[in-house]
Amino acid sequence: MIDVIKVVVPSVLTFFLGILITPFFTHYFYKYKMWKKSPRTEAGDITTDDFAKIHNTKEELSTPRVGGVIIWVSVILTVILIYILHLVFPNDLTQKLNFFSRSQTLIPLASLILASLIGLVDDILQITGKGAYAKDSIIYRRVKVACIVLIGLAISYWFYFKLDATTIHMPFWYDIDLGVMYIPFFIIIMLGVFSTSVIDGIDGLSGGVMATIFTAYSVIAFVQNQIDISALCAVIAGGTLAFLWFNVPPARFYMSETGMLGLTVTLAVIAFLTDTVLLLPIIAFPLFITSLSVIIQMISYKHFNKHRVFKVAPLHHHFVAIGWSREKTVMRYWIFSVVFAISGVILALVS
Repeated sequence: MIDVIKVVVPSVLTFFLGILITPFFTHYFYKYKMWKKSPRTEAGDITTDDFAKIHNTKEELSTPRVGGVIIWVSVILTVILIYILHLVFPNDLTQKLNFFSRSQTLIPLASLILASLIGLVDDILQITGKGAYAKDSIIYRRVKVACIVLIGLAISYWFYFKLDATTIHMPFWYDIDLGVMYIPFFIIIMLGVFSTSVIDGIDGLSGGVMATIFTAYSVIAFVQNQIDISALCAVIAGGTLAFLWFNVPPARFYMSETGMLGLTVTLAVIAFLTDTVLLLPIIAFPLFITSLSVIIQMISYKHFNKHRVFKVAPLHHHFVAIGWSREKTVMRYWIFSVVFAISGVILALVS
């Protein structure tokens, strides 16, 4: 029972802390006009009509981009408050509620903070930058990829040399020993999960999907008796739901890189900590299929005479382009997210 309380209480606390701090941050978001100052005008392989359907220039130039701050700040506040509580009032309950531990949550928490700060810098450059920065140039994207590689290298080094991690679990089969190849494999997975940040494109979409995924991992970690990780996943889900409260249409702010970069990097770390990385494409299926749609579109357009498999990529924009309302697209993504998250949890528990 106490383990359930350890997971539920911090997650609920994070949700209400997120709600509480939002007016403070919103005031500064709007006071300092933390949105893009110039509209996106380059449509690439997208027709003008389709581009107009999926990009609302008026919203882009009046809605703050840094809403993901709500998520990781509320998570950090929860960690600090509970940690101080167990120091000031040391007893069995406060000791048990504290989920900050070197063995389980130090690395994912550090990953969340570091990646979120890098994402925040990216957002600020997008807000204040001109020319290549505002258009998110190829060179600038490479810089972000390089940052992810460095983060992945540092964390995989810790896993390999400090935790002696060299194997991954093949569901319904056996563990595969990768040896030193565990490090590049870790980096590839982190890059793959990072690429799914393209799902942050419609109000409410990324928040609902990410909250579902982290809830699923909270259940998996709990069953594995990694209670601190379970609590952290639940706390991240709680912070994401607080963000989502204000991100449903019309969005008060967008999650952007400071949210998605932190969440995707942390998700990759937790997948390795729970040894479910090969189930990640199922548990996080909406992320996987969204990223895959971009890859398919790029390959098709570049190598098959500019043929487009989708009217617009990523996939959620394709649905909007063919006539689905944004609200319908988001709700159906949420439904798929729940279905595949539950399926992934079941597979993780029986394999």
